[in-house]
Amino acid sequence: MPNSQLTNHQSSFYMQRALQLARLGAGSVSPNPMVGCVIVHDGKIIGEGWHQKYGESHAEVNAINSVEDKSLLSESEVYVTLEPCSHYGKTPPCADLLIKHQVKKVFVCNHDPNPLVAGKGIEKLRQAGIEVETGILEAEGREVNKRFFTFIEKQRPYIILKWAESADGFIAKPNYEAVQISNALSRRFVHKMRAEEDAIMVGTNTAQYDNPKLDTRFWTGKNAIRIVIDKDLSLPKNLNIFDNSQETICYHSASISPQPSLDERVQLNTFISLSVEEGWGEVIIQDLYQRKIQSVIIEGGTILLQSFINSGLWDEAIVLKSKKVLGEGINAPKLNKTEHSREDLAGDSVIYYTF
Repeated sequence: MPNSQLTNHQSSFYMQRALQLARLGAGSVSPNPMVGCVIVHDGKIIGEGWHQKYGESHAEVNAINSVEDKSLLSESEVYVTLEPCSHYGKTPPCADLLIKHQVKKVFVCNHDPNPLVAGKGIEKLRQAGIEVETGILEAEGREVNKRFFTFIEKQRPYIILKWAESADGFIAKPNYEAVQISNALSRRFVHKMRAEEDAIMVGTNTAQYDNPKLDTRFWTGKNAIRIVIDKDLSLPKNLNIFDNSQETICYHSASISPQPSLDERVQLNTFISLSVEEGWGEVIIQDLYQRKIQSVIIEGGTILLQSFINSGLWDEAIVLKSKKVLGEGINAPKLNKTEHSREDLAGDSVIYYTF
């Protein structure tokens, strides 16, 4: 194999490892991106790290701290999945740390679209005499940080539509009577999803008739912020979603707002004159963006989900298709898209769509 091909293969190999490390930060680093870092000396990995928690050390810091013999750093290559930061935030600039140790070369997967960085980190390294190569596994890097890139570039959260439906296309029995459609493994899958996203949104009917907790009790991880739409503040306050066990936001259009608690009540006056089809979803999504909520799962019901589908305000959809037949009930949303992929979960099908 020619040396250039060998070099490309090696850089892709080490960057793939850095991307694996980056994913370990899922659910813990938002609104920051997930970042992994690998340090290589003479063809051997001597340090690894990833951004583990928002506000704490970045990937480059953790990787350098893991290197036992720091004298090797000046002869080492650094593989990092996102451009090293060049500004002071909650932590010092990672570009400065790499310059301090005079690493030999830095391989970067993706440029950072954040205006605070946006090429400044790479330029800082080059001005210090450190060689920088960019675009290693760029597409894979964007996939890992699709939430972050959407948040910065589109100035809104990454939106995931999710629902479970029966084999004959229903999400509930008639009159919203609750029924367990998906199996136990699918429920664990959903709770894993919740642990990795910032927020979960449901509509009035889902909150009232399903009375969901919207927590992660079947998975290890944080609880997402709960979001409920209760236009007239008519939902009973003894519902699980108002139990103050986790942060909850309730959007409404009532003229008088009760005293806020963990279930913060956000009054959006524009909600009063907007129908489901006329764009209230965009108003709420923009409010979530201002709150630095980077991703949200829209969990139901059909009216809420269909409104996001009709407005084109979504990024991916995940449908859990059961073998159970209901015969009649509330129709599942209609998504006129070709499936991207699917997998089996003990008989349930998980079907993925992208916008």
